[in-house]
Amino acid sequence: MRTAGVFAVALLMSLTAHSAINILPNPGSVERLGGACSVRLAGEVDFLPLNEGIVPEGYELEVTPGGVVVRASSESGRFYAKQTLQQLVDHAAGGEIPCVRIVDQPKYAWRSFMIDSGRQFQRLETIKGLLDRMAMLKMNVFHWHLTENDGWRIEIKKYPKLTEVGAFVADGEEQHGFYTQKDIREIVAYAAERHITVVPEIDVPGHSEAALKAYPSLTCSREAPKPVKKGFSPYLYCGGRDSVVEFLCNVLDEVCELFPSEYIHIGGDEAPKSEWKKCTDCQAKIKEMGLKDEHELQIELTNRLARHLAAKGRKAICWGDVVTLPGQELEKNVVVHWWNYRRGGDKALREGIKRGLPVIANSNYYTYLNFPQKHTWRNYRKDRLFDFQTCYEKNPSDIRNPTAQQSKALLGMGCCLWTDHGLTEEWLDRRLYPRIYAMAEQMWSTAERLPFTDFKNRVYAKQPILQELGIGGDWDEEY
Repeated sequence: MRTAGVFAVALLMSLTAHSAINILPNPGSVERLGGACSVRLAGEVDFLPLNEGIVPEGYELEVTPGGVVVRASSESGRFYAKQTLQQLVDHAAGGEIPCVRIVDQPKYAWRSFMIDSGRQFQRLETIKGLLDRMAMLKMNVFHWHLTENDGWRIEIKKYPKLTEVGAFVADGEEQHGFYTQKDIREIVAYAAERHITVVPEIDVPGHSEAALKAYPSLTCSREAPKPVKKGFSPYLYCGGRDSVVEFLCNVLDEVCELFPSEYIHIGGDEAPKSEWKKCTDCQAKIKEMGLKDEHELQIELTNRLARHLAAKGRKAICWGDVVTLPGQELEKNVVVHWWNYRRGGDKALREGIKRGLPVIANSNYYTYLNFPQKHTWRNYRKDRLFDFQTCYEKNPSDIRNPTAQQSKALLGMGCCLWTDHGLTEEWLDRRLYPRIYAMAEQMWSTAERLPFTDFKNRVYAKQPILQELGIGGDWDEEY
């Protein structure tokens, strides 16, 4: 059995009964040249010299009886041509694939998938499997959510209690664990082989209870957080003390050493300010800096971290919550990650564009793949359910006819798999498939959009191939 996401050099494959050209995401153009050729190529793929005239990550693929020719401007383009060729082979009929010329390029430079390792810990093998799945779908950014109320997952040498304590604060044993710096480097290298950039997320100032329990001095009260029965945790990193900012900058320094990505995600979502309102340090900082309120204090904290990252040649990403706060401007090296369509519509998208900031489109309706397809999972309200067709046809992040201003601002599109409500490893593929194909199509394809019935038939024809690779899913749309 071949490894998902990696091209088999000797294409001696078990064949399926599907004879149509079935490539997903759908290529920009496909021209049948007439005739067919054997799939027994035994690795005879002719990679022509890199051609700067081809769009970055784009490629041209020709399959003829004389062999396979690939033209690309980058190694990533060559890699995606291999993924396309693999799909042609997967669907070969009678041992032959059609002679064809394919010209293809991505719609977006940023095509991300996020896994929440903060709430539920995943083994290295599981993370690698997710990277394999991304490679098959031509996704190129692995957004790794590494810190949460339920767990701190990344080893930081300067602050060992973050993992000694913070990785084990959750109630469930399956939620315990962390990644050593050796593990992190292994994942970064594994991703790079698949032309995937790993972008880590260290969430600030909220979603931080694991760190605050490890180092209570980081809270406003300098005491460990108390249990929260319902709603967002009010416990944040103290926004008023420079020593807390120093801690965060030291953490980011080690993060930057581990991740070569141009971007570092610093969170910023769902940060209620009740603790800051009664914190003497926060109130003193607001007065000292001439800020209006606690919202401006969060913007200032975000900007301080963004400036720290800029000094290291990096750019900060923050969730759309921050750009919608009233007050001062964000630093120009900040990318806005728009997500909260449910409560704010496209406000964060519009605000980011208005302020001249790059934006990642990742609206929770309908790119949050943890939301079930039907009402069969506890703790998910009906308004958070969406099926495969809704995902494909009604996704607000799928901006099909962007304005010139939107086109300039949109860095790309993402999708997320949050692991709250007990979404452990064995459930991941069930939530991913088949809807992740819709995400990949919207991120990559520049071709005319297929009607849903045609798209669904193409996707479902992939099911036997995925099963051969050990990839599951809930194709009956029950979960």
